[in-house]
Amino acid sequence: MTNLTRDDVIKAVGEVDDVTIAEIIGTGATAEELAEAQTWIANEDVLLDAGKPAPAGHVRELIDILAELETDEGAGRGGRPRGR
Repeated sequence: MTNLTRDDVIKAVGEVDDVTIAEIIGTGATAEELAEAQTWIANEDVLLDAGKPAPAGHVRELIDILAELETDEGAGRGGRPRGR
């Protein structure tokens, strides 16, 4: 398992700004942990009901970043502006 690259992040979450990409990479997470975080966001109630322990570590950090990104998009602001 290797740490995430910029390309890994864009493939997983789509086009986002450079700050968000840096935050995600800065967690030190792997692509597998990013996929797990995305699964938790999409299925949190199901996973908790199935008795899965709440995520911790890198996965928890990624969930927080991705949830903030979704909140920005849901607020009609179109997400964070890209920093290119």
